[in-house]
Amino acid sequence: MVGNSVTSVPLKLPSVRGAPRLPAKPGHPSFSILVGDAKLASTADRFSAGKALREKVPRDGHGAWKRRGTRSDLMRILRAEDAARLPNLVPIRYGRMVASPFAFYRGAAAVMAADLARMPVSGIKVQACGDCHLLNFGGFATPERNILFDINDFDETLPAPWEWDVKRLVASCVLAARAIGLKDSSGRDIAATCARSYRKVLREFSEMHPLQVWYTRVTVDDLIEAQSPGRRAAMRRQIEKAVSRTGSELDFPKIAEMTGGHIGIRDAAPLIYHPEMLHTPDFLKALGHAFAQYRDTLEDDRRVLLDRYRVVDAAIKVVGVGSVGLRCWVALLMSASNDPLFLQFKEAIQSVLEPHSGRSAYAHHGQRVVMGQRLMQPASDMFLGWFTLPGGQQYYVRQLHDAKIKPMIETFDSDELCDYAKACGRVLARAHAKGGDACLISGYLGTSARFDEAMGDFAIAYADQTERDHAELKAAVRKGKIEAYPE
Repeated sequence: MVGNSVTSVPLKLPSVRGAPRLPAKPGHPSFSILVGDAKLASTADRFSAGKALREKVPRDGHGAWKRRGTRSDLMRILRAEDAARLPNLVPIRYGRMVASPFAFYRGAAAVMAADLARMPVSGIKVQACGDCHLLNFGGFATPERNILFDINDFDETLPAPWEWDVKRLVASCVLAARAIGLKDSSGRDIAATCARSYRKVLREFSEMHPLQVWYTRVTVDDLIEAQSPGRRAAMRRQIEKAVSRTGSELDFPKIAEMTGGHIGIRDAAPLIYHPEMLHTPDFLKALGHAFAQYRDTLEDDRRVLLDRYRVVDAAIKVVGVGSVGLRCWVALLMSASNDPLFLQFKEAIQSVLEPHSGRSAYAHHGQRVVMGQRLMQPASDMFLGWFTLPGGQQYYVRQLHDAKIKPMIETFDSDELCDYAKACGRVLARAHAKGGDACLISGYLGTSARFDEAMGDFAIAYADQTERDHAELKAAVRKGKIEAYPE
């Protein structure tokens, strides 16, 4: 369904030696790389320093996954996350997680983060996605209405070891392969191919001028041209439909209705509903204050655009798997000519990576998500912003949908899943090259297939672990220890 090529410029400029590093602004993360006491400047030095790190952590050592102890902390980790969620929605979360091992995996980022923190790392950090699995990639529209393919979920983003994103991605390749009935030999090959794509493309980025890296993206033409001739026409129609109208125009007839002469969001409990406190004066006052905060986080030109809309309704909307139970609102705004705009207000809490990789440089977790997304993506939603409610809950804001194209992995065959995994490896490499040091990582990875094959081994082993964890959750539900609402 998706392409496997990265648009790049063939021009290669010589590396800049001894270039000064600008100090980080207050409250902004710094990506200056330190090895020992030496600050690295030249490309050659960074490649050499990366290569030297193999002595500490051999590349093929990343393939080993050993179950440590009894793993009795699984339910403790999941239950700890429940404390921050709306109690009436927690059973929906578990209902979605028990559906399959891959669904469990999507909801268990905190479990894997704890596991990865016990494994050796090279010591190189990047701006990490934090929840880097196959279904957190897809197509979306830029403000210029171009369709790009990239990572599209950043709730857990944080500076962290680059290996953590790669390992979460390759393990999802095997789980996806099993979900569509492929043998583990195929799943392992797909995982290794994904890692190989990451390694080779990162090497390309390490030899580019920084602006070339910044401008590189996977476009709609890349997506289409990589398909078989029989699939290109269908995919082109899908994309043309997605960009023909805004996401809000497509959502409007699905979730909005006219009641008593007023336009509002249609209730579809328990997944979309208006809580009782919504229309109280205190809540409306708090919402107005929060919206003013959000407006202040936008660029001036975006404020002008936002001011042409007014909020007419808001409701709780359950989304995803890992996010179920967090406070997630959908707000309907209308222009003077009754054109709709749906914004999503999504609660932002501590990243699952923070207990293992350190606190965010941003005190506001909504800002953490927005800044991480802007750094990792080639282009981002123009309505990204953040705010805090009087109760202390922190939120980030984005459009509910904007020509989003989701991968239909359940319809893929082996070749299509492999092409898709390669595309994900490529855009992850670009994201890490923007928010990290591509030369240092590439020096560590080298040009052999050692790391790729190690990732194939790890992906199989961790997919097995995920199936055991999924079975443990199912057993807890069956025994009545955990309530799950099946949809």
